[in-house]
Amino acid sequence: MRNLNRVHLNGLRAAESVGRLGSLARAAEEMGVTPGAVSQQLVRLERQLGRALFSRETRGLALTPFGAAFLARLTAGFQTLEDALALAFRHEENVLTISVAPVFASKWLVPRLNRFTAAHPGLSVRLDASVELKSPDGSDIDLCIRVGDGRWPGVAKELLLPQEVFPVCAPAFAEKLKQPSDLLDLAVVADANSNLSWDLWLAPHGLNAADLKIAYSFTDASLALDAAVAGLGVLLGWQTLAHDAIRAGQLTAPLPGRANTGFGYWLISSAQRRDTAAAASFRRWIVQELGETARAFA
Repeated sequence: MRNLNRVHLNGLRAAESVGRLGSLARAAEEMGVTPGAVSQQLVRLERQLGRALFSRETRGLALTPFGAAFLARLTAGFQTLEDALALAFRHEENVLTISVAPVFASKWLVPRLNRFTAAHPGLSVRLDASVELKSPDGSDIDLCIRVGDGRWPGVAKELLLPQEVFPVCAPAFAEKLKQPSDLLDLAVVADANSNLSWDLWLAPHGLNAADLKIAYSFTDASLALDAAVAGLGVLLGWQTLAHDAIRAGQLTAPLPGRANTGFGYWLISSAQRRDTAAAASFRRWIVQELGETARAFA
């Protein structure tokens, strides 16, 4: 690593930040310095490298071809350093950090967390609401809960619950829904960002999703569920999204049958280290809780 002694680390930080964020001002904000200080670091680094990383244009800085290749590797290197520091600053043993998708957290996990913490006094739970899968080996994450096919390399995973989909709607709306073909005449609420197709449920009934009337489309599954509760239309729901609303009488699943999506809820952990005591307790608890949700839909 002799080459690292030939440049200043602050210059590398400044270059990586500017390249990633796209401006001196945003890089300065991230680093907690002035734009002028960032600019001076760039000039010094380019002088040390003997190569230009950025071209100075009227609209601001633009990466040179060398700069683009250089900074791609620089960002990867700093991410590795960030992951190493995350391990150094891992939370104390009485803090359990769980990474979970926002919709799963808000519609299923959060309403049940008090049961877990009541059974484990003194333990603090920190939720990292994100759809990005962070490696438990390279971050402060203890456990991740994700929906998928289980094909995540380099991690340990446990299938918690196969995901199934089915039509749900407000009770008053259900009066219009007596058989599957009635769906073609009713307003449908869609989750625009979902990778789940209505055809999963419709095809076995000889129906086609292209014939549905999409009345409302939302880019957030929670909003789509709220729209269905408000009586705006029929939603293609799944167990953890719709369970509590059905139990509260806000929604109903008027048509029989559920379609397996081929995905499932997975608990993801480190493949390199064993669960902490807190993580092991949470693992046992969520297996039991999701088992109760599955039995409710049996």
